Amino acid sequence: MIINHNINAMNAHRNMGSTTIAQGKAMEKLNSGLRINRAADDAAGFAISEKMRSQIRGLNQASRNTQDGISMIQTAEGALSETQAIAQRMRELAVQSANGTYTDEDRTLIDQEFKKLKSEIDRISEDTEFNGSKLINGSISGKEIKTRDKDSVIINGDIKNPNSINEVMKEIDPNELVRLGEGTFDLIISKDRNLDVTISIVDRSHFNGWKPYVIDSIIIDNPSVIEDVELAGINLRFNNIHATSSYLPAGKEIRISFFNDSEKKSNGVDFQVGSNKGQMVGLDIENMRSRELGLGGSDLSTIENSKEAIERLDIAIFRVSEQRANLGSVQNRLEHTVSSIGNTAENLQAAESRIRDVDMAKEMMNLTKLNILQQATQSMLAQANQSPQQVISILK
Repeated sequence: MIINHNINAMNAHRNMGSTTIAQGKAMEKLNSGLRINRAADDAAGFAISEKMRSQIRGLNQASRNTQDGISMIQTAEGALSETQAIAQRMRELAVQSANGTYTDEDRTLIDQEFKKLKSEIDRISEDTEFNGSKLINGSISGKEIKTRDKDSVIINGDIKNPNSINEVMKEIDPNELVRLGEGTFDLIISKDRNLDVTISIVDRSHFNGWKPYVIDSIIIDNPSVIEDVELAGINLRFNNIHATSSYLPAGKEIRISFFNDSEKKSNGVDFQVGSNKGQMVGLDIENMRSRELGLGGSDLSTIENSKEAIERLDIAIFRVSEQRANLGSVQNRLEHTVSSIGNTAENLQAAESRIRDVDMAKEMMNLTKLNILQQATQSMLAQANQSPQQVISILK
């Protein structure tokens, strides 16, 4: 018999320590409900679980993103609904004005409402916003307006020296022309018999059926001192126009054309509808101002203009309907996207649960076993500690 090394006690103590550690882990799993509480519990399972958690949380956020996108579309579609209602009323007025029972004086009164409604279409286009982003003024059309170099065309007269154009116009910032939007525009400088100078910006793009439409104009009664004017939001700087009178006789015009081309660069707005890079759904909303709808130069001042306005309004109503149909189709797509994302997130959550979560019943069985082993180990350690006491009996 030996007393310096109680191997049985050491063995019981070692087993008791292992059982205590295992018992602590089992209680931790039962307390947290997780099979993997740290990477050491299951290194591979932990890595897979964390990757799945990234996907799940990303999908949940993507679902919220998609719902925000639906809200944006509904906001734009609601504004276009009112735009279309206004266009329908304008067409009704045009049909009324085209009737031969009305005089031009009557049509002038009808035209007042017509123009106010057209202004309201422009206001709706500029003021409709979602979270600070303008929706139907072309800001999210995905187009980039590019301004070509200035070109000059002479009307109703022959200017012997084309370089005199540079004397008339000293500076126009091409970057400011993008405010006019897509289309072709004329800067027309004309002089009447009183030598007053009229400066006009005229739209002759396809939005107006290629027919000239004066966007803005200003009459200068003292052209010899003019330097800066603002037309249609564009700042224009001129030299002394009076100095070019020899090139601009009364009743003649100088027309300088600007070409604003639109080039599709990207989607107007992208909705992040997935948890990973590149999982996007794009949306374009065209400019819904009256000019872009083809109503820029329309009025009801005469019976001929009223008849033409009916045709233009048919086109405008179709364009609004087309845009609303596009918004509706994207909204339907996004609603299906929300359902798909929810299904994917649910399945990933189930998969992650199978890896990460603990089987409570099984772990309780394990804890019960460890509790019994712990009690048995304590008992055996006590027995092992009693063995050296038997040496005393030999000394008696």
